[in-house]
Amino acid sequence: MSLLSEKILQKIKTDGPINFESFMETALYCPDLGYYSRPDAVVGRAGDFYTSPHLHKLFGAMLGKQMVEMWIHLGRPEVFDIVEMGAGTGLLAKDMLDYLKSHEIFDRLKYSIIEISPALRQRQSETLAEYLGKILWVDGIGSLHGFEGCLFSNELLDAFPVRLLQMDGVFKEVFVSEEGGTFCELLAPCDDDTREYICTFFEQDRENFDDGYRTEINLRAKGWLQDLSGKLLRGFVMTIDYGYPAWDYYSLRRNRGTLLCYYRHRVNENPYLNIGEQDITAHLNFSSLKVWGEALGLKTVGFCPQGTYLVSLGLDEVVKECYGDEPAPGLLLNLKGLILPEGMGASHKVLVQYKGEDAPSLRGFSFRNEADRL
Repeated sequence: MSLLSEKILQKIKTDGPINFESFMETALYCPDLGYYSRPDAVVGRAGDFYTSPHLHKLFGAMLGKQMVEMWIHLGRPEVFDIVEMGAGTGLLAKDMLDYLKSHEIFDRLKYSIIEISPALRQRQSETLAEYLGKILWVDGIGSLHGFEGCLFSNELLDAFPVRLLQMDGVFKEVFVSEEGGTFCELLAPCDDDTREYICTFFEQDRENFDDGYRTEINLRAKGWLQDLSGKLLRGFVMTIDYGYPAWDYYSLRRNRGTLLCYYRHRVNENPYLNIGEQDITAHLNFSSLKVWGEALGLKTVGFCPQGTYLVSLGLDEVVKECYGDEPAPGLLLNLKGLILPEGMGASHKVLVQYKGEDAPSLRGFSFRNEADRL
């Protein structure tokens, strides 16, 4: 049993059961012991998972191309802020800046990384050594000044702690308790925030859900949107993650939810194993970002699968710009992982929201825009 497991069990013995959201937060973010907070945390191909930037640096170049288009739509402001939250090792930031340094926007941009982990900050500074004059690290959204530009994230919200729900006559919330020195679960009535979420996003009649149906809700994303919308004076919020619209997420067929754990390149569905040593994730309900965002004045610009978005944005142009007319065969193989359905092309979605008077049309959604399905 890990030290973090013992710590959580002792807290439960002392203070009583905790909801799954609190358990997941501790498992992932407990200082020095949580999965993302350990000094020896490893991400990328050598770790338990890897993201689009690890497939090829052209993913970062494409996001750089998107930033140029956004900058132009804002009227080429003297300062264009790029804010990244969940930067990992800094690889995506480096790939974006490598692309942007040959473009006019480079002298106008300021790049902020929101990061609370000292270990990850150190690794990011090493990765971004060439660009330290451009980078500002902050502890949270609240530390930002009001800005014009784009706040973007890639596979961030799937790691936000979620609440677990289970149908037991009515939906109840899962709490984590202990029995005989091991973890067990209890069901308790939902609070007002959870009931409001269910009424808003569960399109199925509640009586159609069988007892035992389990799913997750991400309420932390609402507070995240509220915080960032207060800092974004004008510009864009770009969210890239794996997930579904609410009607698909909370369908009757998805009766075990989407919660998954990753440990040493293997997937399991038991979050009470390898605590602090395995990742815990849940897919994102993109409909919630649209609804909450629009209530905060964020207009929905577009939503579509990552593969369609990258091709529509001009992936072929960036390949030619960076590698000429005859790119190496290995490049094309890695690009398939970014754009084809069997890779990240269908599982990962792109959502762009806008704060300002007139929401622009972006090229990445010109082939396919499914915002009206959210």
